[in-house]
Amino acid sequence: QVQLVESGGGLVQAGASLRLSCAASGRTARSYTLGWFRRAPGKEREFVTAISPGGANTFYADSVKGRFTISKDYVKNTIYLQMNSLKPEDTAVYYCAAAQRWTSQVMTTIPYDVWGQGTQVIISS
Repeated sequence: QVQLVESGGGLVQAGASLRLSCAASGRTARSYTLGWFRRAPGKEREFVTAISPGGANTFYADSVKGRFTISKDYVKNTIYLQMNSLKPEDTAVYYCAAAQRWTSQVMTTIPYDVWGQGTQVIISS
């Protein structure tokens, strides 16, 4: 089974950029659909983006489309979330997650059975 460890969170001002990393170990990232979710204070966990095992398909929440980009580095067995033009409403704990296949439910938590511990992102106005 894959294990996931996120990093790269921090405190930045609105308009800045951050890149989150999620290092996968145990099995290659190529074998899994990998996604990013976030949980803002007082809110439920919400979908951000996902990428299919081979990297051919990606899907983004409307709230981040055009600002965030998900990518995979198969050599490092790591996925990245490049976040540009950050807004205060992007403040949340960001989690990466792994699912065994790419399905029509990748924007929900249903297919994901492995989760990282999360990394905090705070955007100041």
